[in-house]
Amino acid sequence: MAEPVVRAERFAYSYPDAGQSLHDVSLEIEPGTFTVLAGLSGSGKSTLLRAMCGLVPHFHGGEASGELVVGGLDVREHGPGELAAVCGTVFQEPETQVVMGGVRAELELPLEHRGEPRAALARAVEETALALGVGHLLERRTDTLSGGELQRVALAAAMVHGPELLLLDEPTSQLDPVAGDELVWLLRRLNEDWGTAVVVAEHRLERCLPAADRVIALVEGRVACDAPPGDFLAWAAESMPALATPAARLFSLAGLPGRPASVKEARAGLREAGLTPTSKSVKPSLENRRRRWWRKSDASPALALRGIWLEIEDGPPVLRGLDLELLPGERVALMGRNGAGKSTLLRLAKGLDEPTRGRIERTGDVALLLQTPGDYLIHEHAVDDAGAAGVAAAGLAGRERANPRDLSGGERQRLALEVVLAGGPYAAVLLDEPTRGMDRAHKDGLAERIGELAAAGAAVVVATHDTEFAASFADRVVLLGQGVVIGDGPPAEVLGGGRHFSTEVARVTGGAALLPEEAARVLAGARAPAPAAAAPREPSREVLR
Repeated sequence: MAEPVVRAERFAYSYPDAGQSLHDVSLEIEPGTFTVLAGLSGSGKSTLLRAMCGLVPHFHGGEASGELVVGGLDVREHGPGELAAVCGTVFQEPETQVVMGGVRAELELPLEHRGEPRAALARAVEETALALGVGHLLERRTDTLSGGELQRVALAAAMVHGPELLLLDEPTSQLDPVAGDELVWLLRRLNEDWGTAVVVAEHRLERCLPAADRVIALVEGRVACDAPPGDFLAWAAESMPALATPAARLFSLAGLPGRPASVKEARAGLREAGLTPTSKSVKPSLENRRRRWWRKSDASPALALRGIWLEIEDGPPVLRGLDLELLPGERVALMGRNGAGKSTLLRLAKGLDEPTRGRIERTGDVALLLQTPGDYLIHEHAVDDAGAAGVAAAGLAGRERANPRDLSGGERQRLALEVVLAGGPYAAVLLDEPTRGMDRAHKDGLAERIGELAAAGAAVVVATHDTEFAASFADRVVLLGQGVVIGDGPPAEVLGGGRHFSTEVARVTGGAALLPEEAARVLAGARAPAPAAAAPREPSREVLR
């Protein structure tokens, strides 16, 4: 029997000036397996990945006990440089680990460190770039890439030397729905064809579970569940509903048996129950939401972009004659594929960059939270960045003295948001991928905060790839495509019937609902018996689309 690529025996770790993050973790990860790490924000997922690649304890300091062996190397005795030979790592913020000025140089660097011959180096770079879909980026400068493009380049650099273990922390957080799905199945192919053991820490479990062999759930730094995806979802439904996927929550709310781990399983479960909701079920709700949205259109815009162009040297225009008005009190989800211009639009709206043509009208100050929360956290203690009130508002009460670099990605994101909002009030608040590293409970809290800002009169715009989050907070979705607005309307209209820019529940129910709670009500209506006086009808033969 093959030796495990990872073996932990009662491993524990504490960051400096902080409580214990991991407690008595014991597990084994076999070669060629696909494992998902699940857990709430701050549960220890990122810390466990940092330990597997040697950053804990060698970079972060602190105290470690027990045993953790990766690729035959004890992490307490071997640092990140030695462990990099057996494991590749992609963190939540790939922009902080990309070090070279060009994409090709970034992929060549790990091989140069290993002393690979030039011909073998060139072949490995070409094969990896093609396999990971970044071949067209090889001659680009890394400072011109979008967040999603950087994430894929960081993954290519982690895989180029063919490690036996690949560690990824929120790898789909900055990818559009198409690229995110492609990445997960690409990881599965690497896992199956190359024999690479993959460990993924992820909050959007619906993306990863169909590809996974196993789910390890951490609760307050302890392994609480270690099971196949279906058994994990059954455990989550009983013990930690916040970890249940949207489809599993739908089945729980609707009182249906089973907890499906994929859209295919969920559709099959609905058919077995004789339920076939269609997009017709949502029409009254859609019309009501459309009327509420258009009733706001008489107000003067808080922020307006008129005929905006942004052109770059030696490249296509990033924005092309874009027109967009944002009204006071609006909650807008800005969506679109990677490279569509979302982050650029927000930077222009704030005034960090200037358009080459067009004009921007602002009625007051504009707040902007960029994708890199570390840019806002410059002190050694959280309280020095956000103040005691800001730390508490970020859900970090009691951790005022924590070093921001030791916080999880979601915790840093929440803390950075409080830093940004401290200077209000604002005419517009712009958030660029703010849910990265956040669990569902904290996303719900962010949605409430967005509602408060909108109620106070701010236009709130959130650039996001998280369709479930967009459906939960937005009353308007703006869809960008190649630098122009290609869709603008209520969430049910923009997200309801899609294959990729859609929620898991919408795909399960054929567009009848976007979120589990809505879908449960639709299914309850589908189950209701016909009135006694109604004429008999043939059973519906319409299937889920």
